[in-house]
Amino acid sequence: MNLILPELIGTKYRSPSQIIRVTSELWLSKEMYCPSCGNESLYYLPNNSKGADFKCEQCGEIYELKSKRNRVGKMILDGAYSAAIERVTSNTNPNLFVMCYRMNLVETLTIIPKYFFTPDVLKIRPALAPTARRAGYVGSWIMYSEIPESGKIPVVESHNECDKESVLKNFAQAVKLKVTDIKLRGWLMDILKCTDKIADDIFSTDDIYSFKDELSQKHPDNHNIEAKIRQKLQILRDKGFIEFLGNGRYRKIRRQ
Repeated sequence: MNLILPELIGTKYRSPSQIIRVTSELWLSKEMYCPSCGNESLYYLPNNSKGADFKCEQCGEIYELKSKRNRVGKMILDGAYSAAIERVTSNTNPNLFVMCYRMNLVETLTIIPKYFFTPDVLKIRPALAPTARRAGYVGSWIMYSEIPESGKIPVVESHNECDKESVLKNFAQAVKLKVTDIKLRGWLMDILKCTDKIADDIFSTDDIYSFKDELSQKHPDNHNIEAKIRQKLQILRDKGFIEFLGNGRYRKIRRQ
């Protein structure tokens, strides 16, 4: 994998944001394989494809690419809020590549499977002023910090390509969390984020109970939070994200 971004010579693009969008998409189409099936290339979709940049012609998975300079931070600029919410709640959202670049080099590349997205991950931006060219437009942010760590699969780290087989295995493991019910998905993501906040790999049910107030605020229609926590821990255990050790104790299962 060549981690040097291509140069645009003799093109119509002038703004830095346009240039990095085109160069990063060109790089991905030439260098990246499909994290789902391992197909050696991804098909570059036409510019008018809504919410999608690439498609694997072997397995049909759809991907979008977001690029940022130097580091990701807590949030990533996204498109219209209404369209983003519609995609997430209708399960038509693509898998997301997040690239960080420095100068003309790919520093990091992360793939986030689509099943790790919930409405909580999207934050609405203020509408543009009446004097703006796109007056009234309401955009969104992807809250990268709200995505569980198990859903952030490294492909390139510190300017080094990760082992392809590990990427494929980690993606396949993450996709086991495929849940089309958006409420259930929200619960599972929230419990995973709680486990992320626990420093030790081994934790107890009581450790998760300590997040009851936070979970109650996110799920006000549920009046038996502790039972719900136990239920979701069982699902995460069955899907291979945590291991049950007995006596209310669990172990996190780390990526390969």
